[in-house]
Amino acid sequence: MTEWHKSSYSGGNNECVEVREHSTGADVRDTQNRARGQLAFTSDEWSAFVNALHLTNG
Repeated sequence: MTEWHKSSYSGGNNECVEVREHSTGADVRDTQNRARGQLAFTSDEWSAFVNALHLTNG
């Protein structure tokens, strides 16, 4: 499993999410509330989300 990382779009104020991508999908967590757990997405769900972001941000 890869390490957690922040989006390159995140500012320096720690108000962002972290992502950990792996062979079966990705996990996402709140940087300020790491102890509250994470959301898990399958590869198909994560791919659809990332593709939608690319379409939105052109």
